[in-house]
Amino acid sequence: MYTREIQPPRSSPIEEGLPLQGTWTRAFDEVDLLDIRQPYGVPLLKGLKDGRIKEWESFFIQDGRFHLSAMLCNLKTYRTATVIMYDREDKKLLRFRKIIPGGGWHLPKELKNGAVDSRSWGFFFRIHSWLEAETIRLDLDVEPKWKRPSFTAHAEYSVETDKTTPMAVSLLFAERRSMYAYKVAAPVRGDMVFGGKHISFDPELTTGIFCDFKGYYPYRMRSQWCTGTGFDSKGRRFGFSIAENQARESFRNNENALWVDGKLTPLPPVKITQPRGIESEWIIQDMEGMVDLVFTPQEQVRCNVNFIISRSDYETPLGIYNGVIVNSEGEEITLKNVCGIGEKLYLRV
Repeated sequence: MYTREIQPPRSSPIEEGLPLQGTWTRAFDEVDLLDIRQPYGVPLLKGLKDGRIKEWESFFIQDGRFHLSAMLCNLKTYRTATVIMYDREDKKLLRFRKIIPGGGWHLPKELKNGAVDSRSWGFFFRIHSWLEAETIRLDLDVEPKWKRPSFTAHAEYSVETDKTTPMAVSLLFAERRSMYAYKVAAPVRGDMVFGGKHISFDPELTTGIFCDFKGYYPYRMRSQWCTGTGFDSKGRRFGFSIAENQARESFRNNENALWVDGKLTPLPPVKITQPRGIESEWIIQDMEGMVDLVFTPQEQVRCNVNFIISRSDYETPLGIYNGVIVNSEGEEITLKNVCGIGEKLYLRV
């Protein structure tokens, strides 16, 4: 069975100007990729280095009926704010995406008590990561426009250290170019108002996955993610976040994780394929016999951006997962119509 070395906690994924490679189970005190010396092999001005760092924070929250995902992303040439809310019973979908030219705000370098917000006419998005208080908070407010109803949400992740184990990784694209990711699954409480209807998230029934990313990603970035949450036949809360990207040596370290009642299982690298196209079944498999899933898209969500100097093709279908994931104790977690999301990104910037 696949196992991975978990390294002792440390303050940063960078040491003496060089990026480290590894997996940890605690957030770093600070992540500042500008501390890496000569990531492209030659001296560069700080502004040029900063311009190559892409960063984003994302939320995935769902109970048996409602799905909410949101993301703040800074690509330096432009920033994006994305919100998706889906009511599975009424088949109502809210899609919101705002593109803001320029670099503007930066995401926090620390998660122990850091915040970022994006606001403009008719829109507000705030993330407060407060690990010192064992919580992560999300606030959203989208004003109505044309046929789109108003939407407001407040959600709080309960990231108590004795109840859930996070995963932090530092992965290499090249000797001096790396990416960092922090992921955690936890119960979520909160409220939403959608089109005048009040909706509550019960933490006994609602699970969220929070992700924080920073990296010297390739100029042509290609990544896929598969995410889902639910409860197994024993009533245990589980969540998974699985990715395929361009990082080196993905067998030793990667960003793939499973949580069962808060216990973390680092997963092996996977291959994610769509043999009949992105609108048909996605096949997610590893070589270690721990991941064997099929994702069936049910609601297609697309967002494409094409500037002269940049292009983004971002597919985020909502759907269901079926198959098996194995935890660190060798126990099979059977997935039967588990709700989730798939993401496929091509980014040139």
